[in-house]
Amino acid sequence: MSNSSTTSTQIAQTQATPLRVGLLAYGAIGHEHNLAVAGTPGLELRAVADLNSERIAAALELAPEATPFTDSMEMLDSGLIDMVVISTPPNSHYSWAKESLNRGLHVILEKPMALTAKQCDELITLAAERKRVLVVYQNRRFDPDFVTMRRLINEGAIGELFSYESFVGGYSRPCDYWHSMADVSGGAIFDWGSHYLDQIVNLFPETVAHVSGHNHKRHWDHVTNADHAEVDITFADGRTASFVNSDLAAARKPKFYALGTTGAIVGEWDPAAEPAVADLPAKLFLVDASGIKTPIELDYVEPFEFHREFLLFLTSGEQMQVQAVDSRDVVAIMEAAETSAANNGIPVSPALLNN
Repeated sequence: MSNSSTTSTQIAQTQATPLRVGLLAYGAIGHEHNLAVAGTPGLELRAVADLNSERIAAALELAPEATPFTDSMEMLDSGLIDMVVISTPPNSHYSWAKESLNRGLHVILEKPMALTAKQCDELITLAAERKRVLVVYQNRRFDPDFVTMRRLINEGAIGELFSYESFVGGYSRPCDYWHSMADVSGGAIFDWGSHYLDQIVNLFPETVAHVSGHNHKRHWDHVTNADHAEVDITFADGRTASFVNSDLAAARKPKFYALGTTGAIVGEWDPAAEPAVADLPAKLFLVDASGIKTPIELDYVEPFEFHREFLLFLTSGEQMQVQAVDSRDVVAIMEAAETSAANNGIPVSPALLNN
């Protein structure tokens, strides 16, 4: 299945001139996309929209020829762009993606794709009808620590993977911004889960039997996200995976903890990266059956690989690693986890398209 439920032959096109890109909202992640566009031959930033003049100025420092807009709808209607990167808060992803697709634009969405699987399904259907590419920027698929761990697992370095745990967080006061407000972010499970559960789905292509979720709201009262969130996934073959996002973890768990039938892989947080440990790769160790722990050098990942794949898919039909249906199913898993959490962790079977 293609990124927009449209066949590659329907969307592939000869790109004689650079694909004209518009950035809808320009924060830290918008700057990351700006750098990627500048570093990907065949892409060209032509417009940027943001209410904040300082953010627009920051975007123009890197792309001075881009046209600035303070009204995002005007940018979408301008005729200056072929595609748009949407970096608005999660509760607006669905509406902006719909507006963009209806105007015949290709769309890269920040995570999560939307806040409900139903909204994701509508967007995927609309993209197919409009013969446009829709895909989510699952940038953590391209993190060197994850890429290296996935390669080792696929090569059989630890035998058959049967149990996997992932963790992000620590003990700190959550930010006051939209990331920590459940009605905007979707909640603690949606915030980081959009990345880490995507990684789990990528590691385990098996059918999901059921999902359990737990949300703890016990300390940080200035925001509405859970202080500590857990998601447990059981696959149809009995294998298990879990994800924890915590702002109450005085003792951190490893970022990755993968158990196989002949060994294990542990991803340890780098204390030198404090306080932003989540922004740098973990230190990976391969542990054999006798307990010998060997540090693993991380694989090299080409910069801007996602954007290069996006352009290649558009121009030649070569499939991307990230598919819209993957991101949609992650939303379905997170919805199931939230439903479970509201009922004391009772297992819920998510309705997935990839199963």
